[in-house]
Amino acid sequence: MDEAGFLAALRLLPLHPGAANLRDDTAHLAGLTITTDTIVEGAHFLASDPPEDVAWKLLATNLSDLAAKGATPEGALLNYPLSNDGWDSAFLAGLDTALRHCACPLLGGDTVTLPTGAPRVLTLTAIGRDAAAPPRSGAKAGDGLWATGTIGNAGAGLAIARGEQGPAELLAAYRRPQPRLAEGRALAPLVHAMMDISDGLLIDAARMAAASGIAVAIDLATVPLSDALRTFGGDDRAARLAAATAGDDYQLLFAAAPDFAPPVAATRIGSFVSGTGLTLTDDGEPVPLPSRLGFEHRL
Repeated sequence: MDEAGFLAALRLLPLHPGAANLRDDTAHLAGLTITTDTIVEGAHFLASDPPEDVAWKLLATNLSDLAAKGATPEGALLNYPLSNDGWDSAFLAGLDTALRHCACPLLGGDTVTLPTGAPRVLTLTAIGRDAAAPPRSGAKAGDGLWATGTIGNAGAGLAIARGEQGPAELLAAYRRPQPRLAEGRALAPLVHAMMDISDGLLIDAARMAAASGIAVAIDLATVPLSDALRTFGGDDRAARLAAATAGDDYQLLFAAAPDFAPPVAATRIGSFVSGTGLTLTDDGEPVPLPSRLGFEHRL
């Protein structure tokens, strides 16, 4: 069963109204926005990644979901598998840095032990408040599709973490993503739909369009790349497709009216139109969809 099939099965269970039918990355309860994420060694981080950076990434991925709702972090719950004193101590030092940097105090959690040699499985739940909470399902035909920041740095950073030579800026994008909390708070009251880019620009844009019941068209020529990424991986169509499918960007993807002027640094990369599905162009030339739009959980 893949992720989509499992979610479809979950929707047959009793659901709280705040779950929004499990069609978003957060739930809402008594004025709070709640999200949870799990990262798994070998799937979401490398065994060689420094534990301090793993702790940062665990918090940042959760707070990115809060950012997409315009929420301010209130606190976090940690579920942690004890392993060895050195790794655990370094993880806690990194978590301390991340919690203080993001003004997100710890509320509690749980500890477990794993079988010897099992990969680490780390879960954190983040709670936010004061959210304008635009859904991912609110895009309208005629809206522009926008993304904050630049795309693809983390994908290149993963290659560097695996041994390729490249700049520290890209490695940091993979190991220490920055949740766009301030940008989310500025955008949330103004946009029609918003989500974070976690699994890849193309797959997440397609998900927003599907949730909204419309189609989306993206122009690869407008996908913003950093100077560091252009130097590392180039600026041709293949490089932009790689960036748009890599994942782990944790930028914000949003839909807004055609005449929208964003209050934060953002780039218009496409449009929503009537219909279904995702279409790609490159400066006006049609581009076939790649076989893989982004990261998906499947066996």
